[in-house]
Amino acid sequence: MSEAEAVTPAPKTSISDLRQFRINKNLAAAAAAATSKTERVPGKKRIQVIADSDSDADITPKKIKIELTVEEKEERFLAIAKIATDYDTMDIQDSLVRSNWIVDDAMQYLKDRRMPKRGPGSFHGSDNKVVVPPSAIITVRAPAPITKATTAAPAKATTAAPTKATTTATNGTIKSRSKKSSNYGSDDEDSGDQAFVKGQVYDSDDSDTEASHEMTGQRKKVFGFMNTATPMELQTVKNLSEKKASLILEIRPFKDWTDLCQKLESNKALSAELLNHTQELLNKQNNVANILTKCNKLVQRLEAAIEAGAGIVEQPRLLNNRFKLADYQLIGLNWLTVMNKQQMNGILADEMGLGKTIQVIAFLAYLKEHNLAKAAHLIVVPSSTLDNWAAEISRWCPSLLVERYHGSQEERKRMRIRFAKEGFTGFDILLTTYHIVASTPEERKMFRVCKLHYVIFDEAHMLKNMTTQRYANLITINAEMRILLTGTPLQNNLLELMSLLCFVMPSFFGKNVEDIKSLFAKKNKAENGNEEVSQFQETQVERAKRIMKPFVLRRLKKAVLGNLPKKHTQVEKVPMSEIQKRYYNDLVEYYSNNKGEVCSGDRAGVTIMVEMRKLANHPLLARYYFDDTKLREFAKRLATVPTYKKSNPQYIFEELAVMSDFQVWQLCHKHELLDVKIPEDLICDSGKFQFLDALLPKLKAEGHRVLIFSQFTMMLDVVEKYLDIRKHGYCRLDGSTAVEERQDMINDFNTDSGIFIFLLSTKAGGVGINLTAADTCIIHDIDFNPYNDKQAEDRCHRMGQTRPVTIYRLISEGTIEEGMLLVAEEKLKLEQDITSSEKGGEVQETRCVVRLLTMALGLDKDEQEQLNKSINNSLTSPSK
Repeated sequence: MSEAEAVTPAPKTSISDLRQFRINKNLAAAAAAATSKTERVPGKKRIQVIADSDSDADITPKKIKIELTVEEKEERFLAIAKIATDYDTMDIQDSLVRSNWIVDDAMQYLKDRRMPKRGPGSFHGSDNKVVVPPSAIITVRAPAPITKATTAAPAKATTAAPTKATTTATNGTIKSRSKKSSNYGSDDEDSGDQAFVKGQVYDSDDSDTEASHEMTGQRKKVFGFMNTATPMELQTVKNLSEKKASLILEIRPFKDWTDLCQKLESNKALSAELLNHTQELLNKQNNVANILTKCNKLVQRLEAAIEAGAGIVEQPRLLNNRFKLADYQLIGLNWLTVMNKQQMNGILADEMGLGKTIQVIAFLAYLKEHNLAKAAHLIVVPSSTLDNWAAEISRWCPSLLVERYHGSQEERKRMRIRFAKEGFTGFDILLTTYHIVASTPEERKMFRVCKLHYVIFDEAHMLKNMTTQRYANLITINAEMRILLTGTPLQNNLLELMSLLCFVMPSFFGKNVEDIKSLFAKKNKAENGNEEVSQFQETQVERAKRIMKPFVLRRLKKAVLGNLPKKHTQVEKVPMSEIQKRYYNDLVEYYSNNKGEVCSGDRAGVTIMVEMRKLANHPLLARYYFDDTKLREFAKRLATVPTYKKSNPQYIFEELAVMSDFQVWQLCHKHELLDVKIPEDLICDSGKFQFLDALLPKLKAEGHRVLIFSQFTMMLDVVEKYLDIRKHGYCRLDGSTAVEERQDMINDFNTDSGIFIFLLSTKAGGVGINLTAADTCIIHDIDFNPYNDKQAEDRCHRMGQTRPVTIYRLISEGTIEEGMLLVAEEKLKLEQDITSSEKGGEVQETRCVVRLLTMALGLDKDEQEQLNKSINNSLTSPSK
């Protein structure tokens, strides 16, 4: 008798056989479809993918994946989980993803690349027998369609894919023979990772069996949660809305598991599948709780390390003796050295302007001085700060040899050839930019392969989104240690802070990234500010504080720089000009009367809000001056101009029709239609320019120098014309300014007092540069992210500033900018809650666009939901 025949059959054989037939059929179809799809992929594409990944075994190459449903993937996952009982569930899932969901390959990958938690398990046995409790005896056979026909297949005819009937043969659980390793959670028998092996607490296929009514360990937790959770806590469960939470409160209490299932199943608005989602949430909470425990241990370890050593009391001798580290910078150096000794990565998050660059230079000098540098270091910076970093290193520590990895593609290719032959030798620091470090497959591969000691990311808040391609590329850089520098570790929500922490300590957080992402991405769905919501917010903030404590050092200027001149911020609510107000109100009235256009279609949400922001700043950012008749005339003339790319007047007209008045004027002047003009009084006709008319002459007379920031380069174009008309001297830096020119412009402004105004775009000019020659900063139009504006302000309010600094934030009165200011203040409040020792609440993370348009246009609740869905649909493509 064969081994398969000797195994006790599962109950309800006919149902089980039918289900198995369906599973095998689906899997066979999926595998066949994937095979035919793979054969159609051009060979060139496959070669490119392999060439970019073959030298780094830990990087998952891009593959053509089998298109499987969630249920089919679950079946395959459980098939291996039954066999490889001694392997971590995250390792099992990873092996399946890497093996394109082919069971045999995944099992082989586990054998070769992953270690079992309790030594060799049944997976490695000679006969591949699976040992499970008597009440759940099954045979696991991998169906032919999902395996490769190779001689190295680890399982032959003795394995079979599990069915739902067999996986829930003991009330949805399969007990392990020994306790799970404590590495991954609490001692509770139902830890988060085990839950995936044990199966789901609810299965509709087994709802009529006696076993389905038993209260197991996991079910007890879910039952307790459903009976006692507050409405706010209920809403953290996947697919459980505020309305559903209210329904659950109405049908509570639940007598037992059967009563709970029946009440959920009998209510049309609810589903017993919510029980599985609740189980998933509780498991994630358990995993995050385990992280908190580990963080507390790390804090104790760091404190013990600091107490054990006297620390560094003098700056490294390699530093230029003409410069002296401030006391707080010496403390920062001590922190970095302790983290290095403990082999821990960290985030130096001092407030902007406290000299994080200098502290890092001192730390690298310390490593070189004590022969602790194991290889070259990589520093990745924004393009605007590349020259500043090189200058600061040369000034503070000339003995640190710096190689710039920058320049044209051909220049970088020659450098890569040299690095391939010699490695990263002949220098201490390789300095490059975010744009360059991952711009081509060759560069990404080089930094994955060549070993580095430290990689240091300046302005690391650029890594706040763990779903972007930039994040995925940079996390693969082959460095032993990481340091992140950011003056704004928390920008919009707690998830962004968690993204930074997961980046800086991937081995610590790696297996729990999805749990962290899920828990901290939860949105507060209630907005009534009641005590329950506040308690939920406090819990989230406290979790974040405890997790970040071992890895982040943050000091504020007001705490460490007693002699830094004060910064005074003024919010100026400026009335719009008469014509500007008329245009803006007409736009609001139009969309208020056409809310269907607001809540759906291509013009939904973001586009409409941008239109409102433009009119709130200047009428020339829309098109009111040049009508269609004039545009057709311009189109005919442009069609005859040799320098213009098109010759069909109709096509040219269609291009002009979507431009603003100022863009039309710019295009005509670019192609020598110099008689096309905009009157000077229209250029100066905005509420904010009228405010500047009163402010700038006064500042100039008093000897102040000014920075003016704007979000929009097109707004900077208009400001330039305004300054020309008013005869104010200025220079300008934005994203189009060549990198090699930027530092020269900064030096010119800092040394030439004749330059009254420096125009900057908030993104390009608001990061990492020193403009302390100015003592006045004007934020012409505020950013959705208030930390971008804070970055801009601190270009002049930083170390080296000798005069008090005044910040003017210009807000057009009665416009959408007032709502943006409100949202910005809430986000700043979140940072205070996180970095302070007192308890505080989290920002209500309602999507800004929905919230602002609701305030501006008076949308009702249904229209808000419709707009929210429309925006979500428009944002389905991954971030880049």
